[in-house]
Amino acid sequence: MKILLTNDDGINAPGLYALYREMRKVGEVSVIAPATERSAVGHAITTVDPLRVAEVKRDGELYGLAVSGTPADCVKIAINSLLPEKPDVVVSGINQGPNTGMNVIYSGTVSAATEATMLGVHAIAVSLDSFTSTEFAYAAAFAASLAQIVARKGLPEGVLLNVNVPVIPKDRIRGVMVTRQGMAKFSEEFHKRVDPRGRAYWWLGGELMEMNEQAGTDSAALREGMVSVTPIHYDMTAYESLDLIKGWKLTADGEQA
Repeated sequence: MKILLTNDDGINAPGLYALYREMRKVGEVSVIAPATERSAVGHAITTVDPLRVAEVKRDGELYGLAVSGTPADCVKIAINSLLPEKPDVVVSGINQGPNTGMNVIYSGTVSAATEATMLGVHAIAVSLDSFTSTEFAYAAAFAASLAQIVARKGLPEGVLLNVNVPVIPKDRIRGVMVTRQGMAKFSEEFHKRVDPRGRAYWWLGGELMEMNEQAGTDSAALREGMVSVTPIHYDMTAYESLDLIKGWKLTADGEQA
């Protein structure tokens, strides 16, 4: 099994290295990740600047390739140019912080997996339900096991798996729940500050809002001490609304017929 690893926290992130150590036990691993942290860049790609690629070593041996672009760039250039053949599975992570609810829209971690799916490769995004914990061992082992299942069974066309792992001792994890995307989001606040030259700037801050998510959502699963596995699709069409909008009888000049 050939596995491509990437992330949005940067090639030196501990979550990526934890994933690398586990994935090497089950397949042939390539690491191609952003040279620096590119969190919350969504599915941005680089079109007006060149991408630069540099080798990164750990303990004197080649570890992976650092790309000057975004997570989606990394997957795109890896599959189209850097790798001799397509991987069987792309795994993005392990992200430090959950990617649940509406936050998947902003997530570079999820977008890297989405890009792989768009290129015809099965993909998994993996996140830890903590912004501070570095206890990646269980999440990495679970991801390695899931990658083997995905490589063997495949996924429906256009579908990737968004995995979120609770930060609790392994013996307290209650199981795995296949979930739907919830509606959780971050509260946002712009902090106005002044730099040493007296010029104002704004820094976006916020925290994950505590929402009483319904059972069966990604956030609810984490709250119940379960691993959340959410199948998501890059087709964002609201099919249930097609007939409603068609009923408006729109014309080319924007007026209703």
